[in-house]
Amino acid sequence: MTLTSWSRRFRRLSAKASAKPGKYNPELTPWVFGMHAALDDPEIQKVVCMKSAQVAWTDGVLLNYIGKRIHLDPCAMIVMFPKLKASKKFNIEKFEPMVEVTPELAGIIPIHKGRDKNNLWDHKTFPRGFLKFVTSNAPDDVKSTPAPVVMVEEPDDANTNVKDQGDSITLLEERTKSYSDRRRKVIFGGTPTLDGFSRIQQAYQSSDQRVFLVVCPDCGERHELAWENVLWDKSAPIAHEVYGHAQPETARYVCPHCGSLWDDAKKFRAVRRAAQLPDMGWSATASSPGVAGFRIGELVSPFPGSRMELLVRKFLVAEQALRMGDDSKLRSFVNNTEGRPYKVRSGLPELEKLAERGVDYEPFIVQAGGLLIAIGVDVQHNRLAITVRAWGRGEESWLVLWDEIFGNVLEQGADPLTGGVWGALTQLLVGGYRHAGGAVLRARKISIDSGDGNTSDVVYRYVRAAVARGIPIMAAKGARDANAEIFAAPKQSVDANQENTKAAKYGLKVYQVGTGKAKDLILGNRLKLEGDGPGRMHWYRGVRADYLRQLTSEVKVPGRMGGRPMWQKKAGERNEALDTEVYALHAARSAKVHLFTEAHWLAEQARQLQPGLFETIPVISAMPETEKPPEFAGDGADGGTQAAVEGPPVTASPPPAALPSHPQVRRPPPRRIGRSSYLKGR
Repeated sequence: MTLTSWSRRFRRLSAKASAKPGKYNPELTPWVFGMHAALDDPEIQKVVCMKSAQVAWTDGVLLNYIGKRIHLDPCAMIVMFPKLKASKKFNIEKFEPMVEVTPELAGIIPIHKGRDKNNLWDHKTFPRGFLKFVTSNAPDDVKSTPAPVVMVEEPDDANTNVKDQGDSITLLEERTKSYSDRRRKVIFGGTPTLDGFSRIQQAYQSSDQRVFLVVCPDCGERHELAWENVLWDKSAPIAHEVYGHAQPETARYVCPHCGSLWDDAKKFRAVRRAAQLPDMGWSATASSPGVAGFRIGELVSPFPGSRMELLVRKFLVAEQALRMGDDSKLRSFVNNTEGRPYKVRSGLPELEKLAERGVDYEPFIVQAGGLLIAIGVDVQHNRLAITVRAWGRGEESWLVLWDEIFGNVLEQGADPLTGGVWGALTQLLVGGYRHAGGAVLRARKISIDSGDGNTSDVVYRYVRAAVARGIPIMAAKGARDANAEIFAAPKQSVDANQENTKAAKYGLKVYQVGTGKAKDLILGNRLKLEGDGPGRMHWYRGVRADYLRQLTSEVKVPGRMGGRPMWQKKAGERNEALDTEVYALHAARSAKVHLFTEAHWLAEQARQLQPGLFETIPVISAMPETEKPPEFAGDGADGGTQAAVEGPPVTASPPPAALPSHPQVRRPPPRRIGRSSYLKGR
């Protein structure tokens, strides 16, 4: 029995949960036929629906599927909600009312039987299966019992890192891996939020991207209902304080093919006619075997609250709020009425425009205006990302290198500065970079990410050893305070558990980086500046293809409930290039380049005229050679090129004595040890 046939025959709607109680009629929402067919298809393992409100996803699809499985094909099923309140609300307002009025389910699940361990509010047991309601913020829930069927309600609100154990949705999907593909079913349904950040948008883009194409009653052509095709009269003689001269009651839909006008009744006839076609109205626009994705908006809905007049009124209210500087109502309209993600305008140039601003010079070469090198390093579990940037007057800067060193960052030898990824990093930090004027420059300041709790101890060990050898490196991590300055002196050592101790004074201190202000400066200001001059950021034309994409991977989005806007990474994007640029800026600010006067810059130029100080520096001209993990083998775009150095060679694992001390770092004088006069007298 198909899902549509089961819902017609057995499903009942409760007066507690529906405005039209009684026998369920799928003809009222005919677009669900295609969704039902995808859930029936054993070749489809994942069903995704990016939707608006009022499209019967919960009642017409999710509850029908759960009811049919309990009745005819029982198995273990898990439904995940963002919060505990949402799961309880679903049970009380949706699931239990359905069971109450559907005799075939009421006989299987005694929902009103008290003190029954098989009938808890979040765990319903029935023959050969169970139904479990879990929340995305509880690791025990999303990592517990295996099940062939898992469902996620509102993925955009789900926890992306549940108790530092990973993404809740990914952990839940892992529960299905022990079952064959023909038994597995992963179901996503939700309203999108922000473009580039929406989880349901990302899931839809990874599917076959089906769209519902209505059939024009006049010309017979098919198209997807779109808000831009809704028109209304804007010539009211008296202006309304909100609507202006618009007349929402005149709203009509215009066929983009023939220009015929549809009222609400005619529009729904176009929807119903499409559902009667062999494809049930759905057309795939991409190829993704085993993953069916559906996109649907409120314009298809025949419900009274979705009449075009009311939607126009809602849109005009949102437009007025936008003119007053509040885009929250327009975001809600785009998400909940159109069923589309809302695009936040970042003001950044497009990637193609940024790529055109690349400058013709080679990596590892410092341009003429660059006089001081600062390095930023980001630590991932399988690689180190590094940005080497040269700074000049007015904080104008030139990218010297952006690349990654691949390998297990948790592996360190007896000497943390040698061997593996850390030995390769040491070469880049202590080596010299050829200046366009002929001199060789070395990094003045270096900031390395130590904020990941899984790698912080390894980073601390490396930094302690590096500082002892005279390498000017700082362990850093993002500050929690959104108003924190880009650079600020640390207050206490991580080696001390109380103040006023030697460990607190001389131990390793972690620098707090004002990432919010740094990204405001980089993304909100400097990337928008073109040409040459103060504050401009330059990069070489042959920079790795993913550099600019990663650099622009974050957008400042409004906070929830009117909170402070925050920088947020787009879903599925990597942002190591941006992070390393933030750390490089932190390193430069620690050297006070933003406070340098002309006298300081002239002094930097004078240093370049003293090549004798730099004669023993190995000059870096290519990435050090490291052994890539198997998953990156053969991927030339990800770095890991062959080593090539000028001057004295740098080996992959130089002995401690081979590490040169940094010329700009002053070593502390030997500690004086006083002798007691009492012992001398004895």
